[in-house]
Amino acid sequence: MTAYIYGNIEIHDPVLYEEYRAVVPALIAAHGGRYLVRGGAVEVLEGEGKALRQVILEFPDMASLKGFYDSPGYTAARAIRQKASTGTLVAIEGFLP
Repeated sequence: MTAYIYGNIEIHDPVLYEEYRAVVPALIAAHGGRYLVRGGAVEVLEGEGKALRQVILEFPDMASLKGFYDSPGYTAARAIRQKASTGTLVAIEGFLP
């Protein structure tokens, strides 16, 4: 069953964040993932939420998603992201039609 990471990220240090962006696409691909959304224009349609930098990643399944998130490569990259930004990441399992 497909799984997704949804991120709502506020970047505080754009220079450091670029280091993160440089290494993460290869890590995502190595675990069978791909970007569905990466930045772009955002508009809140309902609610009080603050729309920041939006990211949606797709993985073949939750095991692949967790393999990416817990991998040594992403653990190092995640530390960079957490220094350069704040936000929320959510793992979401897809559904079977």
